[in-house]
Amino acid sequence: MGYYMSIMDGSHAKTLAAVRHIDLNLLRTFLAVYRAGSFTAAAAQLGLSQPTVTAQIRSLEQHIDRQLFTRQSRGVEPTPFANELAELVAAPLDTLSGIEDGTGLLPGRSAPVHLAGPSELLCTKVLPSVSSLVADGVQLRVGQGLTETLVEELRAGQQDLIIATRRPRGLRLESIPLANEEYVLVASPEWAHRLQEQNESLCTLLRGVPLVTYAEDLPIVRRYWRTVFAKPHPPTGAALTVPNLHAVIAAVAGGAGYSVLPKSICEEHLKDGRVVLLDDPEEPPLNTLFLVQRPGAETNPDVVRVRDALAEAARAW
Repeated sequence: MGYYMSIMDGSHAKTLAAVRHIDLNLLRTFLAVYRAGSFTAAAAQLGLSQPTVTAQIRSLEQHIDRQLFTRQSRGVEPTPFANELAELVAAPLDTLSGIEDGTGLLPGRSAPVHLAGPSELLCTKVLPSVSSLVADGVQLRVGQGLTETLVEELRAGQQDLIIATRRPRGLRLESIPLANEEYVLVASPEWAHRLQEQNESLCTLLRGVPLVTYAEDLPIVRRYWRTVFAKPHPPTGAALTVPNLHAVIAAVAGGAGYSVLPKSICEEHLKDGRVVLLDDPEEPPLNTLFLVQRPGAETNPDVVRVRDALAEAARAW
C-alpha cells in the first residue's frame, strides 16, 4: 500500500486511505457492480445472490463512509468517488485475480477467449479472421446471439469480446467501430425477370412478391424502406420466416420471394447469379458493427490478440 501512496496525487491518496484494511472480497464485488452496471448482473458474474451483493456494497459504503452507487430505472450509476475508486483498484485486482486463477498473467499460461456475435457474421467474416490464432495456440470459445443478449452476457462476465450490431449503452463498456454492413434488396433471377416486365414502381410491384425474413418485426427490411423509399414499412408482411439470415438467403435463392440482407451474407450468391439486386440506390443503408470488450478482459493477453486481429481484418470486410 505504501508504494501506491507514494505515486498517487492527493485525491487518489485520500481514496486509497479510505479503503485501507478492507476485505478484498468487498472490493471485488464493488468492481463487478461497477463494470456490470447492476447488482443483478454482478451477482451472476460472482456466483452470489443479489441480496449478498447488495449487503457487501452497503458494508463497503459504511466502512468508507461514502456512497458508491445511485439506483437508476435500469441498473445503477457510479458516484464520482466510485469512478475514482474503480480507477485505483481495477488493475491490482485484475492482476491478483489472474494470478489466483491462471487466466494468462503467468508466463506461458492463458485462458480461453470467449467471443460471440451474430451467427452469420461469425461464419462469413469472424472465424476466417481469427482461425490462424488458434493454430498459434490461442484457445477460443465462440458463441452466437442477438446483441441485447450478448451485452448482458458480457456484463455478467460470460463473454470477453462481442460483436454488436449497435453501440451498447453504458460508460464502462469499451467499444470500437469495427465495420459497416451494407444492406441490399435481393430476389432470385426468376422473380427479378417478372418484375422487370412490368412498368410500375418497385414498391408497388413488391406487393405481389412474398417477403422472406428471419423476424416478424422485419428490422432490416423496415430500415431499408425508411432509408431508400422513405416509407415506414414494406407493402406486405412476411410470407416466410426462417431461423437466421443464412436460411433467408437459401430461401430467396430457391425462389421463395425477396428480402433485404447484409451484403456480406449474399456476396457469393450475387457473384454466381443465384440472387440478383432488385435495387441499387446511390446511398444504401449501412449498419455499423461494434467490437465490445469486457472490462478487465485485457489481463488475458490472448483477448488483446483476438481483438487486434479482428480490428485489422475488419478493414478489408
